[in-house]
Amino acid sequence: MASILSKLKAAADFKPTKRSVTLTNGEVLEFYATPLSMAEREAATDMLGGDTPNGFALNLLVLKAADDTGRRLFQAGEIAELKNEVLDADLQAMMLAVITNPDRKSTRLNSSHLVISYAV
Repeated sequence: MASILSKLKAAADFKPTKRSVTLTNGEVLEFYATPLSMAEREAATDMLGGDTPNGFALNLLVLKAADDTGRRLFQAGEIAELKNEVLDADLQAMMLAVITNPDRKSTRLNSSHLVISYAV
């Protein structure tokens, strides 16, 4: 008989899924991200700025957004550039695309998009 831990691990599907974001200029940007693990959540929290909702989401974007080969789209050293030289609406759309899981209803965002709640 399988242990609970074995069942939880078997249920985890960490395959990257395609995320699509329409930028404010109308261009569609596609990238990949995997579902969030607790270790990734802790890493994003521990990164500079991870103690605020926007900082946390931006850190997740840097940690998780990847191209179709699995290569990260951003580096931690680019956070200031993302914050200062990218339109807020485009950055928010990308952060939301990383945080939400398109295949599951496990993550919900409230209307302000700043508070993340997890369904149980």
